[in-house]
Amino acid sequence: MKSGNVCLGLLAHVDAGKTTLSESLLYLSGAIRKKGRVDHGDTFLDTDSLERERGITIFSKQAELQAGSLTFTLMDTPGHRDFSPEMERTLQILDEAVLVISAADGVTGQVRNLWKLLKHYDIPTFIFVNKMDQPGTDRKEIFRELQSALGPVLADVTDGLETESVQEDVAVCDDALMERFLDGVPVTDRDVRELTAQRKLVPVWFGSALKMDGVDRLLSGLEKFTQEKEYPDRFGARVFKINRDENGERLTWFKITGGTLRVKETV
Repeated sequence: MKSGNVCLGLLAHVDAGKTTLSESLLYLSGAIRKKGRVDHGDTFLDTDSLERERGITIFSKQAELQAGSLTFTLMDTPGHRDFSPEMERTLQILDEAVLVISAADGVTGQVRNLWKLLKHYDIPTFIFVNKMDQPGTDRKEIFRELQSALGPVLADVTDGLETESVQEDVAVCDDALMERFLDGVPVTDRDVRELTAQRKLVPVWFGSALKMDGVDRLLSGLEKFTQEKEYPDRFGARVFKINRDENGERLTWFKITGGTLRVKETV
């Protein structure tokens, strides 16, 4: 059966603006009424006192947002290398991921490590280049750097699929699609969706999460370019985290990978 629920992870090098992007996506989708800021210590997902004090994500958190007919479970993961195990535990449950890259820092060593992990876990990936509002940022130059460091399977879809250069960047990822493109058949949203699901293509957006620039295009793109996964009717689940609440009660976090689990039902 197909599920309208998508588990979407946000990954980044520390200080790339990942939590700010999470906050902007939640606000734009209507999931939260007030948009917090990391430097104000009032973001929706950084709830731990140490996270608010240091201004970084330490523990993976989740929140839901709606985009069209899809419900995304947004997983905000730690970006600091010291907390990589917390991030890696989350990878096993992701349906897809957004890799957030700072326009100021470019492709760092941590970005390369995240890229390798996403490939290892075979996770369909999108890229959001953040902090484009900073002086001196050059979109074309940054995109060339991304292609050089991460591979040619990238397409800048910030302005849509209308331009011939973007159409060609998408078409070159698949031989059959390239043949159709050369015959004059334009690339469609469905083509992008299918290629992304197969990890043959990585759509890229540029913007500024703090200024809410480009976040609406990313959210729209996630809706258009996400291919729903099919799950079996038989119940299945994968545990990805065990912790305790403020009362010391043990909590087990898992993702359902098939069927249905009802309240008070014993597995």
